[in-house]
Amino acid sequence: MQRGEVTVLLERWRAGDATAIGQLTPLVYDELRTVAGAYIRRGAGAGFQVTELVGQLFVELLQLHEVNLQDRRHFFAFAARVMRNILADHARTAKAEKRGAELEHIPLNAELAWVGPLSDPATLDLEAALDELEQADPQKVRAIELRYFFGLTAQETAEALEVSKATVDREVRFALAWLNCRLHPTA
Repeated sequence: MQRGEVTVLLERWRAGDATAIGQLTPLVYDELRTVAGAYIRRGAGAGFQVTELVGQLFVELLQLHEVNLQDRRHFFAFAARVMRNILADHARTAKAEKRGAELEHIPLNAELAWVGPLSDPATLDLEAALDELEQADPQKVRAIELRYFFGLTAQETAEALEVSKATVDREVRFALAWLNCRLHPTA
């Protein structure tokens, strides 16, 4: 995939060219399937198949009237966020309808082992906590999304955010500590 080609298509899409998303799809589809597969393998996509999650992502993207994605990096960070929202919405719906049995807890990562199963209200609170943190410091949330939801290494996250690896490490440590305190306050 040529990075410039994705950026050009994003610019056309942003300018209102509805055909650009159709041309963009084959360029990003395999990578989006990889991301969706990572979510599902980590237990965040209970009830979803990889193809279904990517398809739902494109449904969401097509419903956007104003999109402001500057480049390939921004597109994939945005796509990861939309996938996370799709999965969180699905979990909320499943909980509200009280369908299915308790899901087996598979931690996203050892550092996020304190996050419970999707049916656990505290896990659903993770979405709200991430939204709250994003209001205060969007870069910390981007670092968490790229590291733990998108599956990038610390170095890859640093490159995507255009900061140093040390900055990513600090941002992630702070965000994880903040989220843990927010989701598990001490009495």
